[in-house]
Amino acid sequence: MNRNRIQAAIVGWGHTKFGKLGGETIETLVQAAAREAIAHARIDAADIDAVWLGHFNSAMVPDAFCSSMILGADPALRFKPATRCENACASGSAALYAALDAVQSGRVRVALVVGAEKMTGLDTAGVTRALGGASYQPEEADLSFPAIFARFAQAYAARYGDPSAAMARIAVKNHHNAMSNPLAHLHKEVDLDFCLRPSERNPMIAPPLKVTDCSLISDGAAAAVIAHADVLSGLDRAVGFRAAEQVNDLLPLSSKDLAAFEGPRKAFERAYAVGGVSVHDLNFAEVHDCFTIAELLTMEAMGLARPGEAGYLVETGATEREGLLPINLSGGLKAKGHPVGATGVSMHVLAARQLTGAAGDMQVRNAELGLCFNMGGGAVANYVSILEPMRA
Repeated sequence: MNRNRIQAAIVGWGHTKFGKLGGETIETLVQAAAREAIAHARIDAADIDAVWLGHFNSAMVPDAFCSSMILGADPALRFKPATRCENACASGSAALYAALDAVQSGRVRVALVVGAEKMTGLDTAGVTRALGGASYQPEEADLSFPAIFARFAQAYAARYGDPSAAMARIAVKNHHNAMSNPLAHLHKEVDLDFCLRPSERNPMIAPPLKVTDCSLISDGAAAAVIAHADVLSGLDRAVGFRAAEQVNDLLPLSSKDLAAFEGPRKAFERAYAVGGVSVHDLNFAEVHDCFTIAELLTMEAMGLARPGEAGYLVETGATEREGLLPINLSGGLKAKGHPVGATGVSMHVLAARQLTGAAGDMQVRNAELGLCFNMGGGAVANYVSILEPMRA
C-alpha cells in the first residue's frame, strides 16, 4: 500500500481480559469485544457494512463456523456480510487487513473486526497439537511450536553465541510490563535468576527454551471499528495507518535461514519504505513474542540492532519503558497472553490506545508513531502496521 492511499482509520475498539476464562465461550468473547468496540466508536451498529473475524481454532473449540457469531452482538448487525480469516497466529491481523482493504476500496465504509480464541478448554497437550497444525506437516509434524522456535534459537546461537541471557531479560521485562496492564493474563513478576536457570518450576521445554521463554495459553478477544476517511467527521478519535504491509515466506523451516528472520525483515523494510519512516522514528512497538527468541530476532529484523547485537540492547535496557524503543508495554504475548486469533487485533487496539493517550498505566510519553508486528507460524505470515493519530 502507498501511504498516501490509506484512507481508513481505527475509530473505536474493545478488548476483553485475557486469561483462563472458564465462564466464557468463543461466542460470548466475540460479542463482548464487538459491543465494546461499537460503543466506543459511538456509531450505530446499523452503519456497519460488514464484519470480519480472526479465529485460528484448529479444533480448540467445536465451533468451526464462527463469523456470524458477531451478528449476535447487536440486532442491527443481522444480515451483514460476515467473513472468518485464518492465518495461524496472525489470524487477527489477517482479518483486520481484509477489512482495511475493503474500506480502502470504497466498497465498505465502516467495518467491524473481531479477533478471538478460546484455548483453555483443551489441556496443554491438546493445545500443542492444535497449534502444531500451523507447521509444515511433511517435515515438521512431530515438532511442537516450542521445538520449532528452539530451532531458531539454536541457529542464532550457532552463528552469534548463546542468546539465553537476553531471552531471560526479555521475559523479565515483559512480565514487569504486564503488571501495568489490567487486561493481561498474568500479573506476576519474575526475576532474572529464575528465568536463567532450569528448575522444577521453570523446566526446559525444548532446549534452550524454558517455560519462561514461552507465551501463555489464553482465552480472549479484541475488536476494532475501521472507517473510511470520508466518514470520520463527527467521530471522537481516529488512528490512521502510515503503512500496512504483509509478507509471507515459505512454510518449511528447511527452506529458510533461521537466524536471519527473512520474512519479518522484508515486512519491516516494506512498511518503512511505504510509511517514509525508519525504526528510529518509532515511539513504541508491540511485537510478536510468542517465544522470547522471537522478540530478540525481531529487534534485528526491524533494524533496531545489527545481526547478532540485539542482546546488547536488551542488556542496556533499550527496549524498556524509558529506553530507546519501548517494546511490548502491554506485557506482550509472554505475559499479556496469546489467544491466537485475538493477538493481531489486540496489538492494534493497544497501539491505538497509546496513540490517543488512553493507555492508562501502560502509557508511554510522546506516543506519536507506533508499530505492530504480528506473525503466523515460524516467521511465515508477517504483518507490520505503522500507526499514527489522525487529527482534524
